[in-house]
Amino acid sequence: MDTFERFTLEPSQEAWRSARVARGELCDQPFPLPAGVSDVIFDRARLVNVDFTGTRLPHFIAHGSEFDGCDFSRAAFENLLMGSTRTGIGGQEWDGATWPQTVFRDCVFRRTRFPAFTFFGNVRFERCIFDRPGLRRQTATAEAEFVDCVFAGPVRSINFWGRPADGDRVVLGRDHNDFTGNDFTAAELDDFSFRHIDLRAPRLPGLPGYALLDRIADRVNSVLPLVGSWPEDKHRQVARSALEFLGDTAHEWNDDQALVSPAMLGRKLPPALREELFDAFRRTSGDTSRG
Repeated sequence: MDTFERFTLEPSQEAWRSARVARGELCDQPFPLPAGVSDVIFDRARLVNVDFTGTRLPHFIAHGSEFDGCDFSRAAFENLLMGSTRTGIGGQEWDGATWPQTVFRDCVFRRTRFPAFTFFGNVRFERCIFDRPGLRRQTATAEAEFVDCVFAGPVRSINFWGRPADGDRVVLGRDHNDFTGNDFTAAELDDFSFRHIDLRAPRLPGLPGYALLDRIADRVNSVLPLVGSWPEDKHRQVARSALEFLGDTAHEWNDDQALVSPAMLGRKLPPALREELFDAFRRTSGDTSRG
């Protein structure tokens, strides 16, 4: 285990910002946020059983730090960099050769206010609880890892990635992100995707109207005769375009697997045609043309 020095919370050397820089180890107490401070940068710090409940921090930046058993319930952030690429203090920039990981273990995010477009960065969550955390529109998650975490409540407009971006793999020191043992059974998933992740790995809720399917390319080919039998050309075009997109993304992201809903087969289709196509897509093992 790494040895951490005495905890310090010093003013940033950058005179233009009101940030405090946290370093060293802090254990078993509320976080000592000074009055009037709006930014905190955790630079190679370790916090154990630290209580952030109800804390308001416009800027929270973590760089190569560890948070063990910390409670972030009802904390609110306006700008959140959970695995920053640099310290951002005193001109001490990221060296570009490595990207230190920040780790959250056994932490609680209950009704935590995550800002839209949070930059997760190189961060790892182990056995963390995300209970109605306000996760929404989180697009910068390509380097984040999640292991044995529990999600409850709304999780909207978010992608989970099993592979980091190609250009980041060398500095991260890995070519995949761990994403195992996560429990979404109490989550309300909406507009989400798992990319380069085995869709059988997470525990998913019973999503109304969704089906977890394999052999997407074969299914697409099998339902094309059904689509071709529809009388309206505009409906045929909508369905073919949606099927092509579904087939391409399933092949690119998930080894020809996908969570499929009727809307994914053509949002602009009449409901009756959409349901007919979805039913055929689920059950197909061969030709599904009418008659």
